[in-house]
Amino acid sequence: MYIRKKQYLCDQMQKEKWILSGLAVLLVVLFVVDVCSGSRFIAAWRYVFGGWDADSVDARILMNIRLPKALTAIVAGGALSVSGLMMQTLFRNPLAGPYILGVSSGAGLGVALVTMCGTMLGIPFLGGRFGIALAAIIGATLVLMTVLLAARKVQSNVSLLIIGMMFGSIAGAFINLIQNFANPDSLKLFIVWTFGSLTSVGWSELGLLTAICVLAGVLCMYLVKPLNGLLLGENYARGLGIQVERTRFLIVLATGLLAGSVSAFCGPIAFIGVAVPHIARGVLQTSNHRSTLPAAVLIGANILLVCDLLTSLGTYPLPISSVSALFGAPLIIWIILRKRVS
Repeated sequence: MYIRKKQYLCDQMQKEKWILSGLAVLLVVLFVVDVCSGSRFIAAWRYVFGGWDADSVDARILMNIRLPKALTAIVAGGALSVSGLMMQTLFRNPLAGPYILGVSSGAGLGVALVTMCGTMLGIPFLGGRFGIALAAIIGATLVLMTVLLAARKVQSNVSLLIIGMMFGSIAGAFINLIQNFANPDSLKLFIVWTFGSLTSVGWSELGLLTAICVLAGVLCMYLVKPLNGLLLGENYARGLGIQVERTRFLIVLATGLLAGSVSAFCGPIAFIGVAVPHIARGVLQTSNHRSTLPAAVLIGANILLVCDLLTSLGTYPLPISSVSALFGAPLIIWIILRKRVS
């Protein structure tokens, strides 16, 4: 029995290595395809192997638009997928996502205040895309700090979930009030932000976004063992010596950093954080976070690259959130129907 179990674990580890390696190779292929594709085809490898002409039009498009856009898709897809995976583990809810604690609504409120309230008061908006990102970061941080404070006060995950949803509802109510009195020009600016976009992220914003996500990713890897313990329930986790309240606080912090930073720079991107964790667990046939965390990063990055590729195929670019919703919504419907049948 022991030998069979050991052989099974070895086979499972080997299988996971092959799957992760395949996902990594697929990520490289999709990255190259995404960089080369668009309204104008650019042979990116020519600039790598055949000399670099920095003054050419193709080189400028490649460096200033397509490379940061593709890299943003990788960072944002991985961040949303990991945060969604942790939320589903914490709340033991297959439909939980990275925005369930109201972080995205807080970011939206910050953007609404700077884009619409300023013009309502006669103050023109001069912040540009970095000003919008800064306002979204401040709004998401305020909601996150409030939820973190609540996480230290309440003992039940259900209560924390309800509190997060209520904060999101309050922020959404303020957004609706601001929209009601905003002028059409500022309202359009806010609505464009809600569509989600990867093209609004330049090299400076990408550096900050990547730094925040890497910091939160290190925290996620530190939480692998506590997350595995929570899969068996809070009481069992306490029996293993896991400090559940501290773990919950760190999970909420990491999720807020990941989802809040992506919302700030890219706008809300729907369904990636909800759908990808299910794909990662299904592909690997395991719930062990030591395997599903890197798998979620790779799968989320691959899917968002595909979504970005689809948005740029036509004459007019499509909102990234709409394309990701068309992918994620049918999967969520399938999950609900499967649960109901079983």
